[in-house]
Amino acid sequence: MCEKSTIRKRHMHLTEEILKKNPSICSHMEPSLDTRHDIVVVEVPKLGKEAAERAIKEWGQPLSKITHVVFCTTSGVDMPGADYQLTRLLGLSPTVKRLMMYQQGCFGGATVLRMAKDIAENNRGARVLVVCSEITAAAAIIGADPDVPFEKPLFQLVSASQTILPDSEGAINGHLTEAGLTIHLLKDVPGLISQNIEQALEDAFKPLGIHDWNSIFWIAHPGGPAILDMVEEKVGLDKERMRASREVLSEYGNMSSACVLFVLDVMRKTSSQDGHTTTGEGKEWGVLFGFGPGLTVETLVLYSVPITTTA
Repeated sequence: MCEKSTIRKRHMHLTEEILKKNPSICSHMEPSLDTRHDIVVVEVPKLGKEAAERAIKEWGQPLSKITHVVFCTTSGVDMPGADYQLTRLLGLSPTVKRLMMYQQGCFGGATVLRMAKDIAENNRGARVLVVCSEITAAAAIIGADPDVPFEKPLFQLVSASQTILPDSEGAINGHLTEAGLTIHLLKDVPGLISQNIEQALEDAFKPLGIHDWNSIFWIAHPGGPAILDMVEEKVGLDKERMRASREVLSEYGNMSSACVLFVLDVMRKTSSQDGHTTTGEGKEWGVLFGFGPGLTVETLVLYSVPITTTA
């Protein structure tokens, strides 16, 4: 069983000064890859550092306890990678074990959780810093066997799976050209996801005997309102189930890999504010979905943590 300890998020903005100095990135399809790349290879690790520092502060444990780093981005490719830069920026031990994940796209936020879960469960005492950094960043600490009361888990990562949806080739593609990274989506992406969502749920929750999808909390990648609408309709969800995903979509739009970590952060905070008994809106079991290029779906089964109140 893997415990999710803390989540934090940060943002980066293109300023007027940056745009004036680099006019090529304002013109559609004008060659600008070098300019874009020079910006992101510096800024993406720095943005990840800000999110990581906030996550580590809430976690409340020393840097020396971080044993692994998993870094995910679709913004820039460099050697040594953003994982190396983050390790240097944070002042982590040079012996920290690093995993760099480039070009995962929108399902990457779920992928880093799956990878961190596997690492934590197979390395006693491991504490995995995961960072998703695009033009927004989110970070979390993952570990097994939390040191209570010094570590306060938020969600348990129970199981994880990844699948390529049938008949979905070419549904979401990203192409890196001299003009930058261009994403192509077919109109039937929401339909493809909704048509296959129930099978993903059945496969994930059959061992638990759960078949009522309104009885669980939902962390769905907010790729767009049509996806959320069609998933709700397909499995008969109450509107409240997607509230956290819709809030993130409304406030920030589609932020690629960082999205699901933002949704987790919103859910745990609103659960407390609304007086729920658990971090999952008062429910015990939940699902986290990441959707992205492939068309690839990541499915994680989560278990919420009781919210404790102090007099």
